[in-house]
Amino acid sequence: MKPILQLYRGYANEEELIVMGHVFKRTYDYDFQKKNFKNASSIINQFRIKTLENFDVYLKYGNQEIHTKTLDDGYFKFCIPLEKETHFGWIEYEVSIKYDTEIIVSKANFIRPHKGNLGIISDIDDTFLISHTQNIFRKIYILLFKNVNDRRVFKDVVSHYQALSSAGRHNTEGENAFFFISSSEWNLYRFIVKFAKIHHLPRAVILLKDIKRSLTDFFMSGRGNHDHKFDKIKHVLEFYPNLKYVLLGDDSQQDPVLYERICKIFPVTVVAVYIRQTGKSQKSEVKKVMQNLESLNVAICYFKESSEAIAHSKSIGII
Repeated sequence: MKPILQLYRGYANEEELIVMGHVFKRTYDYDFQKKNFKNASSIINQFRIKTLENFDVYLKYGNQEIHTKTLDDGYFKFCIPLEKETHFGWIEYEVSIKYDTEIIVSKANFIRPHKGNLGIISDIDDTFLISHTQNIFRKIYILLFKNVNDRRVFKDVVSHYQALSSAGRHNTEGENAFFFISSSEWNLYRFIVKFAKIHHLPRAVILLKDIKRSLTDFFMSGRGNHDHKFDKIKHVLEFYPNLKYVLLGDDSQQDPVLYERICKIFPVTVVAVYIRQTGKSQKSEVKKVMQNLESLNVAICYFKESSEAIAHSKSIGII
């Protein structure tokens, strides 16, 4: 059976390029048009994939072909020092694998942002994608029985994200660096990309949780420890130390606490934190966190409607 090469969007600064992907032994097509039980089976199949460990992978960069091997879960990552200046914006890269006498090639893009004002980091579920994370049974039902065309974003969230993406930029400079960092697994990458495209959300680097390879894992999707989100956000802020950051999340899980930890470590880097209220009322523990963030000179907005977040962003001058 021919192996399958899946690439993800990468990112670069002045000194280093990072690109990543998976090599699968077996995967299943996700038909975005399927409904009801057909969509359910399609989603479940995304957690029945088989990966290839220690498999040879080749990155084409300039005149070089750089070789690495996949990890135990089929994941690979190239962290490559940049020896010459590349241009800004989204740039194509190419990775290949070999199967018998055939060379399988896949292309994706990485971003090298301008030295601009903002980097934007957003959670996904219940931050812009309506998911009902607090109700695990409802969340699973929606994931299984609502296809990508039936899923919805919160009102006005796209306008807010588009404004943040273009804030302070000129037409020739492209968009600000946008990251979607979530506790969803790599299994759902194609769904997230398709959903973001349908709703005209900014093109983002997407960083997700380790891939899952069993049906049992499906029912725990997006749950468990969220420290990987903290680690990924911390990495992005260290990778682009000269950007100022806006963090967007919600109060359904651990976003406020994670963002508070980040702000304590990067006291001059994060300029604003936005937390969406997902229930009928604001949570006292979240309000306490937000008050503490404000004492760290971080602009805060605990909001129910994205129109409130837009008004706040305008009031502090970031859009």
